[in-house]
Amino acid sequence: MSTAAVPLLLLLLFSSSVATDPQPQSDASALALFKSSFDHPDSVLPSWSPGSHPCNATGPSWAGLICFQGIVTGLHLGNMGLSGNVDAAVLSRLLGLRVVSLVHNRLAGPIPAFNRLGALKALYLSDNNFSGDIPRDYFAGMSSLKKVWLSGNWFTGEIPLSLAKLEHLMELHLENNMFSGRIPDDVPWPEKMVSFDVANNRLEGEVPKSLSRFNLSSFDGNQGLCGSALGRPCKAEPPELAPVDTSDAVGSPAPDSGKMAATAVAMILLLLALLAAVAVVKRRREAAGAADFNALGSDNGEDGEVEVHMPSSHHQTQRHWSSRKGGSNRSERSGGGGGGGGGVGELVVLNKEKGVFGLGDLMKAAAEVLGNGGLGSAYKAVMANGTAVVVKRVREMNNRGGREEFEAEMRRLGRLRHRNLLPVLAYHYRREEKLLILEYVPNGTLLYLLHGDRGSGHAGLDWPRRQKIIRGIARGMSYLHSELSPTHTLPHGNLKSGNVLLSSDFDPLLTDYGLHPLVTPSVAPSALLAFHSPESHNPSPKSDVYCLGILVLEILTGKFPSVYLGNNKGGIDVAEWVASAAAEGREAELFDPQILVGASKAAVADMERLVRVGSACAEADPERRPDMREAARWIEEITGGETSSAAGFGGELLRRESLNERSGRRDDGDGFGFGFAIS
Repeated sequence: MSTAAVPLLLLLLFSSSVATDPQPQSDASALALFKSSFDHPDSVLPSWSPGSHPCNATGPSWAGLICFQGIVTGLHLGNMGLSGNVDAAVLSRLLGLRVVSLVHNRLAGPIPAFNRLGALKALYLSDNNFSGDIPRDYFAGMSSLKKVWLSGNWFTGEIPLSLAKLEHLMELHLENNMFSGRIPDDVPWPEKMVSFDVANNRLEGEVPKSLSRFNLSSFDGNQGLCGSALGRPCKAEPPELAPVDTSDAVGSPAPDSGKMAATAVAMILLLLALLAAVAVVKRRREAAGAADFNALGSDNGEDGEVEVHMPSSHHQTQRHWSSRKGGSNRSERSGGGGGGGGGVGELVVLNKEKGVFGLGDLMKAAAEVLGNGGLGSAYKAVMANGTAVVVKRVREMNNRGGREEFEAEMRRLGRLRHRNLLPVLAYHYRREEKLLILEYVPNGTLLYLLHGDRGSGHAGLDWPRRQKIIRGIARGMSYLHSELSPTHTLPHGNLKSGNVLLSSDFDPLLTDYGLHPLVTPSVAPSALLAFHSPESHNPSPKSDVYCLGILVLEILTGKFPSVYLGNNKGGIDVAEWVASAAAEGREAELFDPQILVGASKAAVADMERLVRVGSACAEADPERRPDMREAARWIEEITGGETSSAAGFGGELLRRESLNERSGRRDDGDGFGFGFAIS
């Protein structure tokens, strides 16, 4: 079939309905009903307005629609902040609909009735808050399905057998849910499948032979799975015992069976009562030793003893907790749940790098106050085994999507892995406050080493180390933007020298990233640095780029940026100061004298180019800034010592004319707006 015949075929498929039915009006009414099922529909989908055409041939179509010949064929509503319970049944009126994508939203409830759309070819529901069991025959009438993505939700129960029966299925992603039981093996899974992932669920039993061709990582985080595909033999099933016949010759119950059952129940209840009493005594004794960490204790005096079992994969958490006084001991959480009335709740581990510890260990640890920030207080906690962590007590995360959204965001952050990010090890949720557990980094923050100690610490930040720090920050930010930008307006949101920790080798570790979706909206403008950018009223990923530019200039100049204070009562507007110094011929003042000691001409040239990058990123107009990937590439080329690439970089930046335009200086031919003479 020629490529020219493809649109003709599509046209033929839809022509009959177009000719016999006023399809656009039908589509519009169905979509209007679909829109009304979301929370705050007019604010999240303002372009879906009555009287307009969903597939406008002469103007913009409704946001998120894919149209062909005036017919809606695709619904792409990912990353739009949608919440509520989706009314999918109304979409059955869209006869041409083939693709539905609602990824990276805050949609909740059981899986919607997308099975009413029998002609659907692709269904993407990843990274929402859908929950509950999926009926066994849910996909039975969807024989055209090729791609099903349900990952990153709270689905429970068994994987529907009807999925395995989809003969055209090519991609199936069920990872990061709470599915349990066996992977269906009643029928062979489709041979056409090229992508399959059930990692980080609660599955058990043997992996079907028809799935053994997939990578081992597709099954990670399911400790109950076994089989030759995993290199973990399944244990032989014990032989079944014949049932004991307790009836007499005419089928009536044995005369003593009722008494025996009653006695057994009584013994079990007595044993449970004794175990509960022992547990209560144990908790009370341990609670008496928790005074050293009372700053992180329960405001209501409730017990906080928790044991955490580390997962086999960093994506999956096995969660246990103690209930309130008088409750049962260590119940396993089975789903989302509300925020509770201030109870202690569980400690959920996202990263096992620091070993096994629980909330009880933290409560008994020796604590040291590290400081207060825009979002709350930070403590250093040294547990009995010598493990040191930082506990951030955050109160300004209360007014958004509740517990389900908080936990979904924590799972997203917990999956991030990069050498220049400080991972969140665990978290503890309460309605009135949250605890974030991080690794303790003894070398301190870049802010302190730059400005807090002009002695030994500052002297250690020579040019090679600052170059390494800038490169690491850029790499970490580029990774954050690649991983979070589809779902986060501000992938970092709070980049500043106080949120850059330095390892013993002076590798930068970014912290406080990705929290913007959780911060109370009224607090975000004062608590997050991205809101201090020139476009504070409408922050975007370019606001992170602005913060990167300020940070690069801070590292090079050694000046404390006034934007960190937010009140214009201290520090320096480093972007304006750099431009003014260049315009007034004060180039020698630009760099921190510490990094010029013994610097070669090549090193100074790299400093000049990095000033150029910092100034371009800190442009007042977001449209004139590079995106994060571009800025990181420039920094990589300069700090990586790639001379030819760096020269090309200079010409590329020259076309932007950002610093030259502000300083009024003429380019001297090296791609930089001003020259330097360093003896």
